[in-house]
Amino acid sequence: MTWFEEWFDSPYYHILYKNRDEKEACYFLDHLITKLSLAKGGKALDLACGKGRHSVYLNKQGFEVTGVDLSEASIEYARQFENSKLSFFVHDMRNILYVNYFDYIFNLFTSFGYFDKEGENHDVLAAAYAGLKPGGLFVIDYMNSKKVIDHMLRRETKVVEGITFDIRRALTNGFITKQINFSDKGTDYVYHEKVRAIKHDQLVAMLQQAGFTVTHQFGDYYLNPFMENQSDRVILVGRK
Repeated sequence: MTWFEEWFDSPYYHILYKNRDEKEACYFLDHLITKLSLAKGGKALDLACGKGRHSVYLNKQGFEVTGVDLSEASIEYARQFENSKLSFFVHDMRNILYVNYFDYIFNLFTSFGYFDKEGENHDVLAAAYAGLKPGGLFVIDYMNSKKVIDHMLRRETKVVEGITFDIRRALTNGFITKQINFSDKGTDYVYHEKVRAIKHDQLVAMLQQAGFTVTHQFGDYYLNPFMENQSDRVILVGRK
């Protein structure tokens, strides 16, 4: 089992990250919809959707949404929100789901770059390209690796729901890694995260190699222009 299959399917992943800013996520999607003139009623794929927070919000804004994730536990949770225009499936984003089907595909909150083999990241982009209708848009939201590395907090402690998480970060063989240690109910746990330190220019090149024309580049959830040393995010929009 890979680190992401084990960690993302664990209840502790959702405990550690329970305080993610929902208002900021909704603000981001609202402004993205307006900025890109996304047509309500369009078919959207939320790629690596987790428990479905972005999928649910996009559906409420009038889109027909499919959410997919490798985590069976997350999809099981998300299915409580399903309706006639919102559905969830367990799916590996390295594989094609449908061909020439979606108007929009979203890959949000650094849900990319997990894989040991570089070619597998290209498989994700190729599958996204195949899944879009001609003229469709792919939105990828990734960390700004340069800023993360430049300002890396090597060790920190977070207490969530009475659990003390000891988090250690490093840059190892081209990956930004986390080791997450904690104890709960008398049992010690160790989980890992490992995300490839893909820089802005590399990500642009990867989208272009997959066939996309990069139409927009943003540096944060307020859609400010990307600045390599200052931006928190690398948000790219590619057109098929």
